[in-house]
Amino acid sequence: MDLGPHAAFIWISYTAVVAVVGGLIAWLVADGRRQLAALKALEDRGVRRRSSGDAGGV
Repeated sequence: MDLGPHAAFIWISYTAVVAVVGGLIAWLVADGRRQLAALKALEDRGVRRRSSGDAGGV
């Protein structure tokens, strides 16, 4: 495959895109784990979600 005189730019661009998308996916996974840990900590303290409790209140 001949990419011509712009081959280096093309490869660097694809590498940058893969790195950015991979970084975003890793960030989302890590943030999801942090959110689950924070939710578990709240539930361990006795704080409950409104959606999981009695619907007769408000």
